[in-house]
Amino acid sequence: MHRSNKMPRLKACLIATSILALNATSSVAQESGGMPPAAVGVVDLKSHAVPVVSELPGRVAATRVSEVRARVSGILQERVFEQGTLVRQGDVLYRIDPRLFRVRVSSAEASLRRAEATRSNAQVQVDRQKTLRDKNVATGVDFDTAAVNLAQADADVSLAHAALDEAKINLEYTEVRAPITGIIGGALVTEGALVTADGTSNLALIQQINPAYADFTQSAQDLLALKRAVTEGKLASPAPGQASVELVFDGGAVYEERGKLLFSSANVDSSTGQVTLRAEFPNPNGDLLPGMYVRVRVAQAVRQDAITVPQRAVLRTQDGKAHVYVVEANDIAKVRDVELGQALGQEWVVEKGLNNGDRVVVDGVQKVQPDAKVAPEPWTPSEKPTSGGETAPSSKAK
Repeated sequence: MHRSNKMPRLKACLIATSILALNATSSVAQESGGMPPAAVGVVDLKSHAVPVVSELPGRVAATRVSEVRARVSGILQERVFEQGTLVRQGDVLYRIDPRLFRVRVSSAEASLRRAEATRSNAQVQVDRQKTLRDKNVATGVDFDTAAVNLAQADADVSLAHAALDEAKINLEYTEVRAPITGIIGGALVTEGALVTADGTSNLALIQQINPAYADFTQSAQDLLALKRAVTEGKLASPAPGQASVELVFDGGAVYEERGKLLFSSANVDSSTGQVTLRAEFPNPNGDLLPGMYVRVRVAQAVRQDAITVPQRAVLRTQDGKAHVYVVEANDIAKVRDVELGQALGQEWVVEKGLNNGDRVVVDGVQKVQPDAKVAPEPWTPSEKPTSGGETAPSSKAK
């Protein structure tokens, strides 16, 4: 009986304690005005210079292209090179039957020896006539005739030398050599074919692809607008040689080597309204092949005092409009509509909506309610972005 009386009393004590605890919690919540503010990471926006980057379509081109042609006519005797490989300037590619050209060299050498013999005889005659003239034995006319014959013999020797040099050069041309260093394509003729020196027979094609060109196009209106903005002081022109150029492949991968902008054409294509620009890229591994489609990111100007915001801070409404949370006075989070420009890494360039010194919520944006109080803490970017907002890069967003 004694034990049964204790149980109801114990239960009554527990219930009373629970009620007191609930009342205490309720009073604390009432005193604090609701749930505690959400802890969020914020960044203080500071204006800084950012490049104005355009992403434009282009194609890779070889820096040098050379057609291999025969300089003498003859029967192709041998192909020396391996198709599709790197050849060096001066490497032998083909051999033309040299026998006829060796005979011509021998004939030219014989003609030279005959001309030299004639000149030696003419020299002897001049010396003899000079001696006789000095002794008043012969007339001056005979001496003048001998001198003329010597001059003609000298000319014949020079002519024979030139003919011999030409024959030797033609003999050297029977070995068709690479005019430049580059990748050689397929052989366009086979052994036994007759090749001619008239320039119509193309034996192979060599393309130099290290470095490689990237030719890309841009709207003339866009280029003019950039130049006008630079002139008006809205944008700054990058220093010579400082314009950053990147290549982006079809899959989105960025080429590891940076390039340099060479020039833009002085005329506009009348059919497309586009201006052609050219950049040069190192290509030591041969990854860039002529004709390959790429996209070129080029920094054509510099925007001073630009505002950028981490992409993860940006939220989207159902109709696609971008907005962020800005921490205002008394740590109250306010929704701010923004207009975004280009993407720079993991940041957006903000065209409208944010100002220098604004505090933008970056971490914990899902926990924030409009016009609610938050507990802001400085946010430090991590190397690996997490999903807190929008992280997909794009060249332009509105």
